This record gives sequence, structure tokens and C-alpha cells, in this order.
Amino acid sequence: MFSRPGRSSASDIPIGDPDAPRPRRDPRQLRRLLAFTRPYRGLFIVGLLATLVASGLNLIFPLLFGRLIDASFLRVGSTDTGPLDRTVLALLGIFALSSLFGAAQSYLLSRVGAGVVADLRRALFSHLLTLSPRFFGDHKTGDLTSRLTADVGTVQTVTSTALAQLAAQSVSLIGAVILLVLTSFKLSLLTLAVIPVVIGTAFTIGRRIRRVSREVQDAVAAANASAEEAISGVRVVQSFTAENVERGRYGQGVLASFLAALRRAQLQALMGGVMSFLTFGALAVVLWYGGRQVMAGDLSPGNLVTFLIYALQVGGTVAALTGIFNQFQEALGASGRIFELLDERSDLPTSDTPRPLARAEGQVEFRDVAFAYGGAPVLRGLKVAVPAGQVVALVGPSGAGKTTFVNLIPRFWDVTGGSLRVDGRDVRDYPLESLRAQVGLVPQETLLFSGTVRENILYGRPDASPQEVEAAAQAANADEFVRAFEHGYDTVVGERGVKLSGGQRQRIAIARAILKDPRILILDEATSALDNESEALVQAALERLMRGRTTFVIAHRLSTIRNADRILVMNAGRIVEDGTHAELMDVGGLYRDLYEMQFRQEQEAQAELV
Repeated sequence: MFSRPGRSSASDIPIGDPDAPRPRRDPRQLRRLLAFTRPYRGLFIVGLLATLVASGLNLIFPLLFGRLIDASFLRVGSTDTGPLDRTVLALLGIFALSSLFGAAQSYLLSRVGAGVVADLRRALFSHLLTLSPRFFGDHKTGDLTSRLTADVGTVQTVTSTALAQLAAQSVSLIGAVILLVLTSFKLSLLTLAVIPVVIGTAFTIGRRIRRVSREVQDAVAAANASAEEAISGVRVVQSFTAENVERGRYGQGVLASFLAALRRAQLQALMGGVMSFLTFGALAVVLWYGGRQVMAGDLSPGNLVTFLIYALQVGGTVAALTGIFNQFQEALGASGRIFELLDERSDLPTSDTPRPLARAEGQVEFRDVAFAYGGAPVLRGLKVAVPAGQVVALVGPSGAGKTTFVNLIPRFWDVTGGSLRVDGRDVRDYPLESLRAQVGLVPQETLLFSGTVRENILYGRPDASPQEVEAAAQAANADEFVRAFEHGYDTVVGERGVKLSGGQRQRIAIARAILKDPRILILDEATSALDNESEALVQAALERLMRGRTTFVIAHRLSTIRNADRILVMNAGRIVEDGTHAELMDVGGLYRDLYEMQFRQEQEAQAELV
């Protein structure tokens, strides 16, 4: 009934692990990368043609320049300047056309490259959003954002100008070699003897550059991950005066990327030096041998100049092809990191015949549910049926499995045994999007996005009207404090809602959930971090939110769940008690022990205040 997508070999390698074996760089990655140019094939083809035309025009220049030399030096004393004038005009025309086509190809291919990068980033980000929480728990945010930004940027040149330049330089190389041979066969043999040496050197050093480029990308990603963690937890860092620890950790990452970049620069400098020596050394020998031929009358000065320019073009083309080869090597390393992510598959199985859940009634049933994480059992043999509209409280000691219990309902995790049903059907029968649309979550640590209050509330239902947003805020006891802000609902809350208090953030989150209007509601210790005044306001808002919904409440203060329709007491991953507050207090057991212990602690705390 269910099919689990297969994982590629690249996906089996821990992302961001510097000690993990690297996947083999498959040239097919380049074909996958170039597939992103398909929407721009028209622009790309026109840009490629413009590049080829510009390259062809550049091959005419040495011929005309040679004729200009002969027209100037072989006609000394002549008053007929016609050949010289016509040659100069032809040169100006060639330069003008070459510049025109060069400008066209530069713009068109840059447009293609920018489009490909935008599409690739969108595709990668969209794919990341489909992965399960397990994936994000195993990988650092900084490493993922590095791949989304730096690595995608690295491949931009290859998906635009590099491919066209490869074609253009190939045309230039072939054309220049043919014209070299036609100009002087003997000099051509001498010149072409160097080319295999140059190409072999480029490939040898290029392979090492590709490997080191991957090391640079990995080191930058690791440093970014360290910075991301430190910045997101800056209050913890500062409270423990751990600034030096984080400086050292980030500094080590930067040093590793610097050393890798230094190795890459050394290899690139080595390649540049070797290429330069081979190219210009060969030209010096050609100039020496060609000069002897001119002195012997076997070659005209103009033909020697023409040959030298073609030889320079050959050398420049080989050097350019070497640079393009290096770009492709770097792109293969970066694309490998990108496709590792694109090849990742969610560990949540999908139904072959999913059934949309348009509007749930809210019935939830656990049928002998078990769950294990990393081989360690967390939940065991859960059997409980919750009718629609019932308020169920989950209590128990820390580590009992309460949060895991509620996280199974929206399929943040999947059961590893038994089945979980909503409205009588296994949750795996429903598309994830339609299932989660029926589930609202108000967690202990509310995450607000760095937009306005209105935008954060609209996150629950983006098509809601302004009146519906304000009504949701009123129901959540948030309207009064929001209107007190200078900009009201257009007030920017800052990253993670840092400009708001804890109680204000919770009420915005409740308004967001009210606007979503879910049939199943999960409250995961939604008031545990609040003071008494804020808790009272939030609790009143939560009571409005729970009306008519199937609600699962995890509460740290047992006094707040006395009116729950049902209380499930969990311990060591099992439900050990089930009943109302009065029933569980009468029976005696873990619930009464927990309640009485908490009651005594609260009494002692109040006595100390007095």
C-alpha cells in the first residue's frame, strides 16, 4: 500500500561530515545541471550563435593584419594607398561586428546564468521543505544554507558562459590551427608539438584543483554552520560568557577554509605559470625559426606576423580552455553537494493512492502504536481512541514520550509499529499537506518570522481578510497590545519575534492557529514559559481556541488541565493511566503522586514569597 522512495548512494553519506568518504564525481552531474538551462534554450542558442560569430570574426583579424603589414612595408615608396586604406576599413568593420556580437552574447548568456541560478535555488529550497524533521535534526542549518547560496552560485558560470565559451574556444582553436597550417606548415608542426604537453598538464593539475575546491566548499559550509548556531543562540552564548569559545570554533572553520583556498590558489598559480611558460616559450622558438625563414625569403613579414597572431590565439585558446576546464571541475564539486540534497528523499512513506482530507471530523486513534528513534524504543503499544471534539491532556515525567506522541499526529515522525488513524483511516493514506492542514500546533517555544504582526497571523491562512486577521487577534487576546504599537498590525516583530515578550509571541501564535481553524489542535506546554499575568491571558485565549476541536494538551502545570475531558498518564513510552482528573485522583497512582508533588512545590514557593 505504501511505497518508500529509494535513497541514492550520495544520500547515504552524512552531509557536512569532513571525514566521510566523498562520492565519485560523475560527469552525468553536469548533464543534470545543464538540464536547468532548458527553459532558456532560445536565449542560450542565440547567445551561443553570437559567441561563435564573434569567434569566427576574430579569426579574420590576423589575415587582415598580415595584409596591412605587407601593404605598408612591401610597398615602400609607392603612392598608392588604396590597398592599405581598404585593409584598415575592413579591420574596423571586423572590430565593430565582433564587439556587437560579443556584447550580445555577454548579455544573453548572463541572463541565462542568472535564470538558471534562480531556478536551481528555488528547486533546492522547495525540495528541502519536503524533507522530514529527522533530516533537519541530522544536518546543520549553516551547511544547508551554504549549499543553497555559495554552491549554487559556483555553478552559475558553467550553466551560462562557460559552455558557450567552450564551443567558441573550440571553434577558435580548430580555425586557428587550420589557418596556421595554411600559413606555414613547418612552423605549424613546431607550434602544435607543445599543445599535448599543455593539455596534459591542464588535466593533471585540474583534477587536484577540483578536489581542493570541494574541500574549500565543505570548509566554508562548516564555518557557516558554526556561525549560524552561535548567532541563533547568541543569548545562551553571552549568558555563559562563551564568546571566546565560539570565536575559536568559528576561527577554526575559517582557518580550514583559508588553508584549503590557499592550496587551491597554489595549484591555480602553478597551472598559470606552467601554461604561461609553455605558451610563450613556444612562441619565442616560433619567432626565432620564422625570422630565419623571412631572412631566407621563404616567408613574408606579413605572413610571419599573421602566423604569430594565430599562434598567440592558439596559446590563448588553450589557456582559456584550461580555465574553462577548471570551472567545470569546480562546478562538478559544487553540483555534487547540490545533488546530494536534491537526491535526498523523505523517510515518510507515501500512499500509492492518497485520499485528500478536505475537512476532518477530528477522530484520532492509536492502534498498538510503537515508535523507535535510532533503534531506541520511545513509545510502546499505545492503544487509545479519541472522539472528535474531546480535550485530552497528556501528563507524565520528563522523557515519558508525550511530545513524540503528539508529533506523530501531523506525521512529523512516522510510527514504526501499529497504525495511527484520523477519521478511521491511516494517516499515511492522506497527502501530507491535506493532513497537516487539519492540525494546528501551538508549541512552548513559539517561532515568529521576521515580518509584521499581520504577516505572522496570516501564516495560518494567507488568503484571510484584514477583518478576519483582527478577529483572530481579538480571540487570542492579542488585539489590544497590537494596536498599542505605533504601527499596529504592520509592526515588524524582528527575527523569531525578538521584539515581543513571551506572552505576546504566544498570543500571536494562538491567533495564527485560530485563523487556520484546524480540526485537531496540539498545545505543547504552551504556557510553561510565561509569568502569571501572561499565562492567564494566554490560557483564556487557548480555551476559546479549543472549543469544538479535538485537542491534545501537554501541560507543565497540572492544575491547568483539571477540566480536560480525559487525561492520559504516560511513563516510559506507555499509557499507564487513563481517566478524568477526579477519577485518577480517586484511584491513586502516578497522576496523583505528580499532582500532589507539584501542589506542594507551588505551596512552598508561595510561602517563600510571603
